[in-house]
Amino acid sequence: MFPLTEENKHVARLLLSTGTCPRCIFRFCGVDFPAPYKLPYKELLNELQKFLEIEKDELILEVPNPPPKKIRLQELEDGIDGTDNLSQNGEGRVSVIEDGSTASKNSNLNVCNVCLGILQEFCEKVFIKKVCQKVEASGFEFTNLVFSVSFPPQLSVREHAAWLLVKQEMGKQSLSLGRNDIVQLKEAYKWITHPLFSEELGVPIDGKSLFEVSVVFAHPETVEDCHFLRAICPDCFKPAKNKQSVFTRMAVMKALTKIKEEDFRKQFPCPPNSPKAVCTVLEIECAHGAVFVAGRYNKYSRNLPQTPWIIDGERKLESSVEELISDHLLAVFKADSFNFSSSGREDVDVRTLGNGRPFAIELVNPHRVHFTSQEIKELQQKINNSSNKIQVRDLQLVTREAIGHMKEGEEEKTKSYSALIWTNKVIQKKDIEFLNDIKDLKIDQKTPLRVLHRRPLAVRTRIVHSMETRYVDEHHFHLYLKTQAGTYIKEFVHGDFGRTKPNIGSLMNVTADILELDVESVDVDWPPAVDD
Repeated sequence: MFPLTEENKHVARLLLSTGTCPRCIFRFCGVDFPAPYKLPYKELLNELQKFLEIEKDELILEVPNPPPKKIRLQELEDGIDGTDNLSQNGEGRVSVIEDGSTASKNSNLNVCNVCLGILQEFCEKVFIKKVCQKVEASGFEFTNLVFSVSFPPQLSVREHAAWLLVKQEMGKQSLSLGRNDIVQLKEAYKWITHPLFSEELGVPIDGKSLFEVSVVFAHPETVEDCHFLRAICPDCFKPAKNKQSVFTRMAVMKALTKIKEEDFRKQFPCPPNSPKAVCTVLEIECAHGAVFVAGRYNKYSRNLPQTPWIIDGERKLESSVEELISDHLLAVFKADSFNFSSSGREDVDVRTLGNGRPFAIELVNPHRVHFTSQEIKELQQKINNSSNKIQVRDLQLVTREAIGHMKEGEEEKTKSYSALIWTNKVIQKKDIEFLNDIKDLKIDQKTPLRVLHRRPLAVRTRIVHSMETRYVDEHHFHLYLKTQAGTYIKEFVHGDFGRTKPNIGSLMNVTADILELDVESVDVDWPPAVDD
């Protein structure tokens, strides 16, 4: 059933006569359900023609047979025939150059003066198929997708001009048309294209999907449509570092709400002029939201930093815990990059024993995301077999939200250490036994000199919950400590030139230093243990 009524006839005829396409006419007539928009363009024109009782030779907009295009391909990677104007540039991004300059040569297509061809050529199955070919060639693994579009900001100006025209005509009939009564262009476009994408790719469109296909449109011919707004509403167009142009959609929309109707009419034609060419497609980008992998690691080397050790651009050691784990994950998940985080960190010469230290890795833009538990176990084994410096356990996929458990109340958590201590004075077993009786010792630690280049200067109060000693010889003993997370153990032993008070040296009235340090446990109940 044709969606327009007798009440719409005057507006529909007016818009059609000024160069507006049938689907945009539906939008201005408030047709707010998808079915009519999905009809083939030719059928829409025929039905509109019948409704308005217009003879065929009177029609302004004819069927948009795809015009011959001058094609510029960037890094064409696949041998699609010469009508294909989409190109792949790697990294999951597909660039598309549509040279619409020849559209005017096609006598069968007059480009809509409102949508600039968005609801004409770019709703057709031919275009959807080409986009889907590039999505499938991008190498992403997905079971659903979210589809997003970015339209040129001047479309808002043109829609505003058409609205003022229609509002004026309806006012003559004592009728009104609010700005919000017009169906949004993006909404109509998605009504048409979502089912086509879903059918072509065989997966549902889901607004919560982590896999996104985005299409960015531009229209160079009319790019100056917005410029007059800046002179009238300068406050709306302030430069931003991350924006190439001040004429963003949000800025244009804001200006349109401020400008007076009479000022707008003086500066911009109502109805808007008909363009010669359809929009261009700047790019089609495929991207997958990050996935997260967590686990615990043990570090058995006293010559391995947690993260790459680089000073003044020079690498000090060849590897790190982060790289020994992440390199394998990057390869298997086919991700672009990663971000590593952990529950605290140990120094390059400190081992991490016991159940290990919790860690999490964010894998950015992964192309593969579905793994069985067995495949994750095999990945863990591969990491463990690749180096004798580290071992990983409890490897698993987790959510972004779950990572919060690792950092949650971090300073209230406890950590256990064992250290080999040297003293300058000769000691006997009885000289260290008193340390065993000290409980919940409060210490003040000024930011250690060795980390002052990367940590702010501050005095932090920490608690040493308990200590236990084991005598070795006249100058050495083992010290086992349970402390509040964030305690600098080395400084607690040697005092850091008096920056940590009290310290083992001051408590024993000796000069003390730490020869070896091991992390015995990190008391964070995350991630959950995985059954081997």
